[in-house]
Amino acid sequence: MDLTGKIIGLALTGSHCTISEVYPQIKELIAQGATVIPIFSESVQHTDTRFGTIQERRLQIIDLTGTEPLGTIAEVEQIGPRKMLDALVIAPCTGNTLAKMAHGITDSVVTMAAKAHLRNRRPLVIGLATNDGLGTNAANLGQLMNRKHVYFIPFGQDNPAEKTNSLVSDMRLLGDTVQHALDGEQLQPVLINHH
Repeated sequence: MDLTGKIIGLALTGSHCTISEVYPQIKELIAQGATVIPIFSESVQHTDTRFGTIQERRLQIIDLTGTEPLGTIAEVEQIGPRKMLDALVIAPCTGNTLAKMAHGITDSVVTMAAKAHLRNRRPLVIGLATNDGLGTNAANLGQLMNRKHVYFIPFGQDNPAEKTNSLVSDMRLLGDTVQHALDGEQLQPVLINHH
């Protein structure tokens, strides 16, 4: 994988238990030559959880990328007219964010970033982390899988015995998915055994 000179936006949303799986992938993108621009959803910016505090997340991202995360609608709206990114990754992407994007709702930092980026017909890569991917959100998932310039980090049921509707992407495939998306291809297989 060679991402030399590529500028990749990396948006984190509120699947707080999954965020730590994305950090090593940010390191890998940078090791492959990419510049990573971090973006924080409102939940990531304003919610302390048992998986980490607001300040810990902010400092971790700054340490990884050397950049303060974007965190307002006004900041990310500029992604479109300035053609800031070669690709935008939303990982983890919650069911809430997935549903809003499927229906064109841009009332949050991350959904505005996605809308602004897609106007340039450049790849949007989604890394799922939702407890209702095979439930209420299945229709939204189907809509986005059929949309131009939208690609998915391969995903599967993470705990089918206890959380039958839950879907999570294998974040270790983030870099490969980005590389394929930049070439206009979906990394296959997109449905994986995720245990």
